[in-house]
Amino acid sequence: MPKMKTNRGAAKRFGKTGSGKIRRRRAYLRHILSNKTTKQKRRLRKSTLIASVDEPQIRAILPYL
Repeated sequence: MPKMKTNRGAAKRFGKTGSGKIRRRRAYLRHILSNKTTKQKRRLRKSTLIASVDEPQIRAILPYL
């Protein structure tokens, strides 16, 4: 059976934590930053985990993560 292909776009956006969960960056930090509060921008800098309902789809497109 051939090897499965990794979705390269997803591979650049997601990573794995030490416990095996999937980490992602937060959205809304690209433009129009003058309208966002400093507190909001500081919170958006930190990464977070993906939602549990999205995990099967992400694992399917990233088989070797």
